Amino acid sequence: MLMKLIPVFKGVDFFPHDLRLPFMKFKGPALAASIIAMLISLALCMTLGLNYGVDFKGGSLVELKTKSGKADISALREKLNGLGLGNVQIQEFGTPDDVLVRLEEQPGGEAAQQEALKKVTAATDADYVQRRVEVVGPAVSSELRMTGFIAVAAGILAIVAYVWFRFEWQFALGAVVALTHDVLVTAGIFSLFRFEFDLSTVAALLTILGYSVNDTVVVSDRIRENLRKYKKMDLNELLNLSINETLSRTILTGATAVAVLLSLYIFGGEVIRSFNLAMLLGVVIGTYSSIFIAAPLLGYLGVKRDWSDAAAKAMATTKSKAKA
Repeated sequence: MLMKLIPVFKGVDFFPHDLRLPFMKFKGPALAASIIAMLISLALCMTLGLNYGVDFKGGSLVELKTKSGKADISALREKLNGLGLGNVQIQEFGTPDDVLVRLEEQPGGEAAQQEALKKVTAATDADYVQRRVEVVGPAVSSELRMTGFIAVAAGILAIVAYVWFRFEWQFALGAVVALTHDVLVTAGIFSLFRFEFDLSTVAALLTILGYSVNDTVVVSDRIRENLRKYKKMDLNELLNLSINETLSRTILTGATAVAVLLSLYIFGGEVIRSFNLAMLLGVVIGTYSSIFIAAPLLGYLGVKRDWSDAAAKAMATTKSKAKA
């Protein structure tokens, strides 16, 4: 009786089951555009460099809150620039009455850095309340920068080893190109638009690697299944079929992640903005690379199908021995 009262909801097919978009038709231009994007990103990182945050270049970060009303950014900037502390970055932080002040590393060591903080406190004490102070020394910032890059490189290598172990070397090569593309292009966008690059951004890049390889493995699994199922089908046609069969899952997963990250980017505040931005870019770029880089590369590398035949023969041999 109770079951009759529960309405029946039918699933909605956002993409028809017989959808056959010709992705392989555009694999050449897509790979060329991706290689150009990677080279441009690499050039930007080497010439412009990354806009490192306090974590990576050393300095101080002070969070202030107005005692009444909205923060007057222009007046505060004029006041702090007159203190002779070098480059002082001031921006609204979350709400109109919160301000984030970044001081570059002061010549003279820790004593000079503490003196600079005292000057900022004295200059803002009348109108602002100090809520948070972070100080990162040059030795710590240099070590954090190096360990951050090592973590990203180690993550890529570990993922490649996993894909190689699970599939074939052609799949692993496609995965490493796709993952390198995702990280490089994201870093290039950060360099071009001077977005702050800090520890939270490194954490986002590592998360992007996991997201992207998950997409790649799903597509690769379907390709391997279809290699066993359609042994005489043209490889490009087979890759096209596999991408289309997993397209609904790929697009809907990416769209869900983008919706959440976009909301967090808009309403999450300044503390997690760098993390959200890197994740947002990474999810979009990672979805693209799973479709237009990892899988199409197999068409150029020419995946051998004899491994699937060998596996089938081995399985048949095992079954016959078991029966005997």
